Amino acid sequence: DGVSDGQFYQVLLYELDAIRKACASLEPSYQPPVTFVVVQKRNHTKLFPNNHDDRNSTDTSGNILPGTVVDSNICHPTEFDFYLCSHAGIQGTSRPAHYHVLWDENNFSADEIQSLTNNLCYTYARCTRSVSVVPPAYYAHLAAYRARCYMEPDHPEITKLRGARSKDRAVRPLPALKENVKNVMFYC
Repeated sequence: DGVSDGQFYQVLLYELDAIRKACASLEPSYQPPVTFVVVQKRNHTKLFPNNHDDRNSTDTSGNILPGTVVDSNICHPTEFDFYLCSHAGIQGTSRPAHYHVLWDENNFSADEIQSLTNNLCYTYARCTRSVSVVPPAYYAHLAAYRARCYMEPDHPEITKLRGARSKDRAVRPLPALKENVKNVMFYC
């Protein structure tokens, strides 16, 4: 449920290869340009407005405005990373997400990728407001959580009593999807 800075390039190599193979499985010559971005939502960075009294630069809670991007001073001097506070804080101080662009075959400018990232935060199906992290990250988390239900035994307590190790368990086959959910993101 997260990638540390030291794992970036290991994850990039693994995931980029998987993306290429998935595209080739659809059509052998299908190799679209890929932009690979990692988001870190658990960080200790907090951003504050320069002037809390200026209502043009703060939301109703006194936080920075949704869509605020920081891509200098506190970012890495040579890597392509930025902080984005895409949501309005309901209570307390808004926490920005930290985005790292690891691979970009689309040649996005910094402004383009930051704008795209912010705009994506308004597309989450479960919410009518912007969210703090891009929805593809939320959807990946939901899909992984749902898949884990198929990986674990029906009754975890019984497995503990029997002393079975997780590597010795057989993985249950995934059930066939019904027609009415085949082409929708049912895990949302």
